[in-house]
Amino acid sequence: MDRQTLAAYELDAAAFAKDWLAQPAPVDLQEVVERFFVRGGTSADIGCGCGREVAWLHANGFSAVGFDPSEGLLNEARRRYPSFKFAHAELPELRGVGTFDNVLCETVIMHLDRKQIAASVRRLLDIVKPSGILYLSWRVTEGADQRDAQGRLYAAFDSALVLAELKATTVLLDEEAVSASSGKKIHRLVVKKPGLEIRE
Repeated sequence: MDRQTLAAYELDAAAFAKDWLAQPAPVDLQEVVERFFVRGGTSADIGCGCGREVAWLHANGFSAVGFDPSEGLLNEARRRYPSFKFAHAELPELRGVGTFDNVLCETVIMHLDRKQIAASVRRLLDIVKPSGILYLSWRVTEGADQRDAQGRLYAAFDSALVLAELKATTVLLDEEAVSASSGKKIHRLVVKKPGLEIRE
């Protein structure tokens, strides 16, 4: 992750967590998950922040583990949801992360240097089991890269950069929308990974 962005989250983890939890529920995200995720499968939330989506996944029948590069945000998640599992992992490497039937990565990759995005998408697909589902979204930034008042990076890139790394998958959803939670414009993809070939 972009170092300045990570430093911003470490500096103000409690404030970011409070802000996210005060936002409206991400009902659009939840509807997409209900529609496409594999029921009864294992799920990972990559870039879980304060754990809001991990808690929702568990409450709605999706066993989930949360991963984040910010120890400050992980501490917020563990404090709020002590019965759920949260662990440190950072894109693009995601060291120590296993494989899952469902992988959720909601508005994370725009915090990466553009040069890391393709490798991060490939790695996200790596941790999806055969026939599993990857939900990937990012905040859309027009023109050049931007930083907000806290110093967080919002990389500007075309969706073709992401789709090029997902050529082997079946695209189930590809849309731009305004997030019901943040009110920001996001691009959302849901893809299905190919299954294992059975040789006669």
